[in-house]
Amino acid sequence: MNWCIASHEMQYVILHSAVLAKNDKAIVFPAPPGSGKSTLTAYLAFNGWRLLSDEMALILPYSKRVQPFVRPICLKNQSINLAKKWFPDGVFSTIASDTHKGDVIHLSPPLNSWLGAEQQAEIVGIVFPQYVPQVELDIYSLNQTQAFMQLAQNAFNFGVIGREGFETLTTIIEQVPVFDIQYNDLVAVEDFLTNEVLSRVAS
Repeated sequence: MNWCIASHEMQYVILHSAVLAKNDKAIVFPAPPGSGKSTLTAYLAFNGWRLLSDEMALILPYSKRVQPFVRPICLKNQSINLAKKWFPDGVFSTIASDTHKGDVIHLSPPLNSWLGAEQQAEIVGIVFPQYVPQVELDIYSLNQTQAFMQLAQNAFNFGVIGREGFETLTTIIEQVPVFDIQYNDLVAVEDFLTNEVLSRVAS
């Protein structure tokens, strides 16, 4: 399904990214495999955030609006036991063992995410996450050049839609803060997102 969306839904600018929102204010989390993105996604989704996507940000061209693409969250290896401990009432698939990514399981997001599957949100921040076991939380603010280059690297169809993609990403980075974070403490990450990123919108 991911391949179908990335290959054919050219009405969107598509980033390899998680997207979560509070009060329809969305934060985009672009990241490559192995960054801990899905573990962070699951934690936030079960702690008051609405999941729009664990895999793809579908951004409406020339805007900061993002369309939900709600699917179960894909968790791998050590994240499986963590999620089962954190969310004992969660709905999990059976484990697919020994895949090319190791052990894989899918976790259904909470009901509010499914109910909001048609409800767009506005991007108010971009955070590039990287799980680092030795680091509680380090935060780096990116300038527009750094932000654009990293977003372009995580865009599935940037080279196909051309100017539309370029101007959409430019519009976003000119209007929202962009951060690179390294972390091992999910509580600290959520505190940063709530009090530093979302609070800018409220103020």
